[in-house]
Amino acid sequence: MELGGREAHHLLEVLRARVGDSLTVFDGRGQEGRATVVQTAKGWVRLHLEESWPARKETPQPITLYVALLKGDHLSEVVRAATELGASRVVPLLTQHCVVRELSENKLLRLRRIALEAAKQCERSLIPEVAPVLPLKDIPAVEQGFVAHPRVSQRVRDAYDPEKPTALLTGPEGGLSESEIGLLEQRGFTPVTLGPRILRAETAPLALLSLVTAAEGL
Repeated sequence: MELGGREAHHLLEVLRARVGDSLTVFDGRGQEGRATVVQTAKGWVRLHLEESWPARKETPQPITLYVALLKGDHLSEVVRAATELGASRVVPLLTQHCVVRELSENKLLRLRRIALEAAKQCERSLIPEVAPVLPLKDIPAVEQGFVAHPRVSQRVRDAYDPEKPTALLTGPEGGLSESEIGLLEQRGFTPVTLGPRILRAETAPLALLSLVTAAEGL
């Protein structure tokens, strides 16, 4: 197994790995293992994989987080924390009331780098996919979905089934329109409460994700 580029730099210059060191490694697709550093050079590392096993740090079923485009750098904050909380996939959404209307290729690549770095930091074995922007009207039907809504009383814990793939969705600073909520209900999403207080658009996706992963010990 050979590493180069950013990964080799991180291993050699940040972690100060040397020949003979034992490391925990992961492939980003659900496998992790133990490897030994056997050779190094400038910008390059060779590892010997001693053993590997299926990871036990991922949720029983994948969790997709749909989050509306947000102002400033808030989407980066959401991707970083969502990775720590166990999201399998993050999909930026374009909705009716989004102030931000696009996501550049450079920003998308940066979000993917943030997901990678966060996955390494929290020792996940899967790197969450960060998808290109999706218009809300094109969202697919889901087997189990929850959308944050400030005017309902339904709670996630009363409806969540950890054995089903799950989709979670939150709106932008201006919220989701009633027609958008109606469309999401048609696609399989259940409106749920995040409590009696109105949360900021960058707080809501993490609160909703936490109700599924942290609250369920996933």
